Amino acid sequence: MSANDLPPLATDYPRYINREQSLLEFNRRVLAQAKNPDIPLLERLKYLCISSSNMDEFFEVRLASLYEVANQPGTLTRPDGMDPNEAIDMLSDTAHEIVEQQYSTLNHILIPELQKENINFLRRNHWNDTQRAWIKEYFIQSLQPVLSAVGLDPSHPFPRVLNKSLNFIVSLEGADAFGRSNGLAIVPVPRSLPRIIKLPPEATEGDNDFVFLSSVLHANVSLLFPGMTVTGCYQFRVTRNTNLFIDEEEVDDIMSALRGELSTRDYGGAIRLEVADNCPPHMVDYLLDRFNLTEKALYQVNGPVNLHRLSALPDRVNRPDLQFEPYTQRQLTKKSVKKAFKLFTRQKKNDSLFARIAQKDILLHHPYEAFTPVIDFLKEASKDPDVLAIRMTLYRTGEDSDIIKALMKAAQNGKEVTAVVELRARFDEDTNIIQATRLQDAGVHVVYGVVGYKTHAKMILVVRRENDRIRYYTHMGTGNYHHITTRFYSDFGLLTANQSIGRDASKVFQQLTSLGETKDLEVLLQSPFTLHSGMLERIQREAENARQGKPARIIAKMNGLEEQEIIDNLYEASQAGVEIDLIVRGICSLRPGVPGLSENITVTSIIGRFLEHHRVYYFENAGGKPELFCSSADWMRRNLLARVETCFPILDPRLFQQVYTEGLGVYLEDNTGAWKLQADGNYLQAIPEGRPAYNAQQYLIEKYSEG
Repeated sequence: MSANDLPPLATDYPRYINREQSLLEFNRRVLAQAKNPDIPLLERLKYLCISSSNMDEFFEVRLASLYEVANQPGTLTRPDGMDPNEAIDMLSDTAHEIVEQQYSTLNHILIPELQKENINFLRRNHWNDTQRAWIKEYFIQSLQPVLSAVGLDPSHPFPRVLNKSLNFIVSLEGADAFGRSNGLAIVPVPRSLPRIIKLPPEATEGDNDFVFLSSVLHANVSLLFPGMTVTGCYQFRVTRNTNLFIDEEEVDDIMSALRGELSTRDYGGAIRLEVADNCPPHMVDYLLDRFNLTEKALYQVNGPVNLHRLSALPDRVNRPDLQFEPYTQRQLTKKSVKKAFKLFTRQKKNDSLFARIAQKDILLHHPYEAFTPVIDFLKEASKDPDVLAIRMTLYRTGEDSDIIKALMKAAQNGKEVTAVVELRARFDEDTNIIQATRLQDAGVHVVYGVVGYKTHAKMILVVRRENDRIRYYTHMGTGNYHHITTRFYSDFGLLTANQSIGRDASKVFQQLTSLGETKDLEVLLQSPFTLHSGMLERIQREAENARQGKPARIIAKMNGLEEQEIIDNLYEASQAGVEIDLIVRGICSLRPGVPGLSENITVTSIIGRFLEHHRVYYFENAGGKPELFCSSADWMRRNLLARVETCFPILDPRLFQQVYTEGLGVYLEDNTGAWKLQADGNYLQAIPEGRPAYNAQQYLIEKYSEG
């Protein structure tokens, strides 16, 4: 169905799209990739796994948050103003649809397609005697020693079930070893066990024959209950509320408080129950009762209860032909920079990264370019005798991080090193606590940001003495300092010796450590102070320019858009005649294309091989001096009003054009990976319609491969 087939737009749509509903629609677009025959088969399986992981997070974070406020009088969702209980009902209906589509995709599309490629998941009723014997021996040797079945009786109550863990409820007949008839048992499955098991050559003729762990356990569960008869065995999984509850105003040490909360995260309130679809109704009711859930929280599935664990399959089969062609990131090495900028002399002192940055700003476009120059920037700063201080924000870094090692080395070399570590980066809290402790032990000054405001800004500041004067070198980025995500997330990073940016960054760091006011920033915009108002002023300026007949255009790329005042001002700008193109990967509460409200606004979502992550904001400014910004912040309420974020201008004309083209222009031309948001809240995938097929990510891959 194309946009031309839609009925005329109605004018009575709600003004805003529900935030969580929009998030589910994003996941529906991810799932659509698993059905796309133009994508390599094992990559399609990965998309299915990603959609499963996304749904997990939806339940344990977003839906859990709605349950938390559902019974608070007067509470409404933002920005659409729904009653939380009505929103929960609406979202549950959509979530059930998506989960059903996930299993349909697995069973009716992917598994048959894998079979055509001789990659097989063997069902129990298809095992031959040789396979059955090997699987039984595998169970005895590898599974039984680590499984702890719990027979339910007064001294063995229903066990605490870990968040998202695989479990089995087993019905039994006969007396146990002590002459009692209990009837039920629970078998928790440790997370360390593989969910798919590859059969060896002696057990099968195929090179890539697998069995599900659940099938292995089903077939051999009676071995856990000698002397008793197993009459039923059904897998189940519970998704829990993983939001952490810390009253930052009341705690003296946020690290200690977080450690305490993290120990209980796996046992938060139950939000969703997944059960095998052949589980008898009375056992389903029993589980719902145990977890205090209603029927709308029940998801009965035809397959493994955790599809995400199937992501192990591509690494278990040697089929590169069924995956994306490997892409090697372009390395910005000393040799390549020397050739590009021609600024080196034979004097060693000029053969430094600082000399190159002083000559010209360097723009890095990840994942097409490697993250190595940022690590080199820190490594060189750590040993440069002229460097006095290094300051850095850390939101996500990963466990084995060269960034952390470079900061530790700098402190050991006598530099003044300050790291602003955000301990509350969701699901990375443990890693960040460990890294903060390592940094402190190495002599780094570690602070944890501002109470009540997550520090989400991405910046490094190096303070260097040159000819008896202080000079700033800065890295500003749209994404995290994480060596793994930089291979898969699209982000921009700017290495610059612009002293206005450096002075502003220095003021922001002083604010984060001393908590004093930051006034009169020269070029940066900062949340929660000037970024929100700065964006509003520019949107309003474009609207006024349009009213006066001057050129007016807004192009903005981000991960999410739901801040109400931003949306309202975009609506007003549309009505004034401003042409507005929004590229929003995920959540979008703005409703485009509504006559009299937003007919001049388009919203495009790009779903592709890489996760679109950079935030880029362009304002025409009457055509005289257009403005282009990159930022760590989306146009979300939390980013603009409840976090510490930075937004930096692209001042170099050469890089201005590069960011405009690679961060905005190519995505507006995309007609294969793009999805267009309609006024009714649905997304339609773009189709070439007589034009050559064009994919923005593929264009960038080819461009940087040639480069």
